[in-house]
Amino acid sequence: MIPKIEEIEKLYFSIGEVADMFGVNTSLIRFWEKEFPQLHPRKNSRGNRVYSKKDLELFRKIHFLVKEKGFTLDGAKNALHKKVESDEKDVLTDKLLRIRSELVSIASGM
Repeated sequence: MIPKIEEIEKLYFSIGEVADMFGVNTSLIRFWEKEFPQLHPRKNSRGNRVYSKKDLELFRKIHFLVKEKGFTLDGAKNALHKKVESDEKDVLTDKLLRIRSELVSIASGM
């Protein structure tokens, strides 16, 4: 069965499409790529930037912090860095809780 065109979801977006989504110039996107090393889109065979959904989510966070919250670029960098550390701690905490749960069930089964 061939999927309908409407059902096909884009995997990558051009820099122009990203600029239109956020209402900014392409030069701002290129500038933020230099300022935020986490924002590093792939390039296609022609050398054009192609943004994945993960890139768009990161760009959305940066846009929110800088344009809507009024953070400086350094403030946004720090906020993103803290968020990454927090996410890593959450993942580790979840793993430890699962291990503890397994150990408790093993101990109660003896």
